[in-house]
Amino acid sequence: MENSPGRVLILISAYNEGPRVGPVIAAVRGAVPGARVLVVNDGSTDDTAVVARRAGATVLSHPFNLGAGGARQTGFRYAQRQGYDCVVTLDADGQHEPVDVPRLLEELSPGQVDVALGSRFLGGGTYPTPRLRALGMALIRGLLKLTTGHKLTDPTSGYQALGRRALALYAGPAYPSDYPDAEVLLMVSRAGLRVKEVPVRMYPRSGGQSMFNGVLRPAWYMFKMLLSILVTLLLRPESVTREVQ
Repeated sequence: MENSPGRVLILISAYNEGPRVGPVIAAVRGAVPGARVLVVNDGSTDDTAVVARRAGATVLSHPFNLGAGGARQTGFRYAQRQGYDCVVTLDADGQHEPVDVPRLLEELSPGQVDVALGSRFLGGGTYPTPRLRALGMALIRGLLKLTTGHKLTDPTSGYQALGRRALALYAGPAYPSDYPDAEVLLMVSRAGLRVKEVPVRMYPRSGGQSMFNGVLRPAWYMFKMLLSILVTLLLRPESVTREVQ
């Protein structure tokens, strides 16, 4: 890849995504031919692990479901132990467009950015967002703006590229175990790392169970995320910054 930032690991956390994870892996390998694909099978009860291996991915399996944060951190720690230079996180359900991976990686190449954050809303992008979730996202954006000074358009997209310094933070014990997307951006800011949003394409789930179905699930998700941000604010800054030193 031109202007490659080094060894790249594509991290996909998956829970019961057997019908969807195969095409996602194929699309990633087509978009970033030189990258290794790691699927963290987070206690799935279907054939997610089998399908991912057949598609050419390395698979790490949890014996039970740890949630989004726990699954991703398994991948971050693997990447750090294996000496990868950067990691790209994307979903196993087909919502993230793999063709945009090189665009995220390009932001890391000059060494001026630690976290390239994909945004479905930047540059005039649109995405169908339920009203309750849109309200929660607006609250999270406002809270992050107030606490970090960064005006982010899509802090919960989950589509990110991380350089080595960010990877050290994400692989450390301060990384949130549940609903990590917005909370970890606060940690990134407190650690003095640099974030840049990049326009990406995202699509609604093509099937399966979304955590944002109904009313109670998205309300609980947004409540937990807002609460986790407030808890992170209570942490001593040195408990975060020492992870990247």
